[in-house]
Amino acid sequence: MALGTATAPHELRFDAGRVCLDLLSTTHPGERLDSVEALRAWIAGSGLVPAGTPLAHADASWLAGFRELRCQTGRLVRARPAPGGRAYDLALARVNDLARPAPPAPRAVLGEDGLLVRRLDGPPGCAALLAAVARDTVDLLTDPVARAGLRQCAGDDCPIVYLDTSRGRRRRWCSSEVCGNRERVARHRRRAALARA
Repeated sequence: MALGTATAPHELRFDAGRVCLDLLSTTHPGERLDSVEALRAWIAGSGLVPAGTPLAHADASWLAGFRELRCQTGRLVRARPAPGGRAYDLALARVNDLARPAPPAPRAVLGEDGLLVRRLDGPPGCAALLAAVARDTVDLLTDPVARAGLRQCAGDDCPIVYLDTSRGRRRRWCSSEVCGNRERVARHRRRAALARA
């Protein structure tokens, strides 16, 4: 799902290349997970659950759990492991703890059209969903190829970290439509100003 396809006012983004990085993106340009409703939209939009999975049982404790995981993941993704680095070690321990429970178990069931579709046995619990995102963080951190593809957006004041899977690994922005477009517009304005001068 790209920018602008989520229901307003959330405007959630799913273009960072990993679900754990998409969770990190919910802090820019402001807090995107500002309500349980926004969290439900993020969970559904991220693909953690199949379309139509009921999430009415999500509450404020879920919001706190996802924000905590986002904070710990950010510490790990943006830092380099340092022996004896207390904040890094605590973040790593917390992500490992959150990854322990079993993630939601998918089932293949016949849909109305006779094709197999993915469903869950029942409404997923918060710990199971947190485990799925925490496991994605663990996978990212322990995969040297993926870790080498982590990039910080080159856009002005954009803190988004994304996975660069482009040919030649030359992607510069979290999104060509957002930060890339801003950069191109700014470059055009500079050239136009120089031409007038």
